[in-house]
Amino acid sequence: MIRMPLIRRALPLALAAALVLPAAAFAQARPAAAPAASTAQAGSPSQLVLGNTERVLKTLESRRAEFTRDRGALQTFINSEFNTMFDRDYAARQVLGRHGRGASDADVKAFGDALAENLMRKYGSSLLDFNTQLRVRIKSEAPLPRGLGVRVSSELLRSGGEPIPVDYLMRQSGGTWKVFDVMVEGVSFVRTFREQFDTPLQRKSIQEVARELRSGQIQATAE
Repeated sequence: MIRMPLIRRALPLALAAALVLPAAAFAQARPAAAPAASTAQAGSPSQLVLGNTERVLKTLESRRAEFTRDRGALQTFINSEFNTMFDRDYAARQVLGRHGRGASDADVKAFGDALAENLMRKYGSSLLDFNTQLRVRIKSEAPLPRGLGVRVSSELLRSGGEPIPVDYLMRQSGGTWKVFDVMVEGVSFVRTFREQFDTPLQRKSIQEVARELRSGQIQATAE
C-alpha cells in the first residue's frame, strides 16, 4: 500500500497539476458524464474537478507501462495538464506574499514557472506509485470570502485506507476556472511554500530565488 507521506506530498500536487480543462473542452471530452454528487453540476468547478481527476487517474493507469518506460512522456503529460489548469501567476503572488508587493509581472512569472518546474520534477514520477484503486468523491462547493472564487472539497478514496480530504481553491481566469491553491487535510500548499521561501526571499531577489529553483540548488518541499 502507498505510504501516507507520499500521498500527502505528491498526489495532490500532481492532480492539482492535471485537474481543470476549459469548460468547452471538458464538455467535448465527456459529454455524457454524470455528476457523482448533487454539488457537481455540469460546468461547475466541482464537476470539472471530478471529471478531470477521474480522467487523469484513468490516463495514468492506461499508460502506466509507457510512462514507466519513458519518464519524459510522463513529464510531458503532467506539464501539459499543469499549463492548462493552474493559475500559476496568481498562485505565485500568493506564495511570494509581502515579497511580491511591487514585483513586476515578469519576475512573478519567472518565480511561478520555476516553482512549478521544480515541483513537477521532484514529485511527478511518484504518480506511477499510486494505488490504482484511487477514486475521487466531491463533498461540496462553496464560495470563498470576498468573492475570491470557490472552494471545492473532495476526498480521495483508497481501498483499505481512510479517505484523504483534498480541497481545491479556484478562481475565474481567462474565462475558465483555475486552481490557485490545494489544501490536504487542512494544510495549504500556498501557505507552506510562503513560509518555506520567506527566508530565502529576505536575503535574495525574486530572480535569484527563481534561478536557484530552476537549477535545483533549492527544492520546494510540500510537507
